[in-house]
Amino acid sequence: QVQLVESGGGLVQAGESLRLSCAHSGGSFGFTVMGWYRQAAGKERDMVAIITPGSSTQYAESVKGRFTISRDNSKSTVYLQMNSLKPEDTAVYYCNARDMRYATPGVWGQGTQVTVSS
Repeated sequence: QVQLVESGGGLVQAGESLRLSCAHSGGSFGFTVMGWYRQAAGKERDMVAIITPGSSTQYAESVKGRFTISRDNSKSTVYLQMNSLKPEDTAVYYCNARDMRYATPGVWGQGTQVTVSS
């Protein structure tokens, strides 16, 4: 059973940086597409960035050039480096793991709060 543990959220000022981590266990990380999503208060959950097992990446337009997703297969961990943070980046950030061998929606982490003050 896949489990995800997120860390790294917090309160920062606009323009500062944070790095989120998501540790994956209980599954085949090497076949897993990893993603970061976020949900602001009163809004839907949206994709922020995803990374395939081969490290191809995709980003939401709103974070391109500021956020970088990466993965360390030796540690079964995915990271989200967030630079030049803006107040509109404030949200709960969720990690998602989807095994690409199966037609399933994937597993979600518990979420970590990121708050950016102006």
